[in-house]
Amino acid sequence: MDRPYLSVIIPAYNEARRLPGTLERVTVYLARQPYRAEVLVVDDGSTDGTADAATVFAGGTTPVRAISTPHRGKGHAVKTGMLAAAGEYRFLCDADLSMPIEQLERLLPPAAGTPIVIGSREAPGARRCNEPWTRHIMGRVFNWFIRATTVRGIRDTQCGFKCFRGAVAQELFAQQRLDGFGFDVEVLFLAQKSGIAITETPIDWYHQQESKVRPLRDALRMVRETLAVRWCWMRGRYRRVTAR
Repeated sequence: MDRPYLSVIIPAYNEARRLPGTLERVTVYLARQPYRAEVLVVDDGSTDGTADAATVFAGGTTPVRAISTPHRGKGHAVKTGMLAAAGEYRFLCDADLSMPIEQLERLLPPAAGTPIVIGSREAPGARRCNEPWTRHIMGRVFNWFIRATTVRGIRDTQCGFKCFRGAVAQELFAQQRLDGFGFDVEVLFLAQKSGIAITETPIDWYHQQESKVRPLRDALRMVRETLAVRWCWMRGRYRRVTAR
């Protein structure tokens, strides 16, 4: 009975300035919901007091917990949070809150009932606001590569807002090997190979000027990591997920 219905996992690296506003919006929203929730901020070895900024919210109506890890990358921070969470559903949320938190309901039952629901900037009905055209084109090229090599049929694997049924998240993220931005591809690839249904739901997405993503550098790294996923699969280093 003490298990929260929803865990919100926020990976954060040097987000001390932006995080308080994000947590204020998230906790106020969750406090209005009929279910019990928790928020986990996973500090990826920040040097600016990110963990301290999170602990300010620890005594609120919605529990906020800060977890500190060595600086290894967003993928490692997400894995840490997903495996530490207790929620029946586990929602990955970027610290910049480029998707308004009010749209979380689009990723939860009954609006979406599959074990994995991912926010999409490319699904019919989605809106992208203020995004530089160069970033958009690079994202489309990378997605073409992903669909050709690993994750079939998904228009937007890299959006930072995803929801997993708790039991599925526990199995998927326990097998995650990538520490960088390629973790999305790895987890969704393994889900598809295990026959787990994935739903893309359209969201409104607002480009943030202080985004940590560096399109060219990170795209090249993600190409390498995508090839690593295929290699690990061929070498039998993953097992199929049985949870649904």
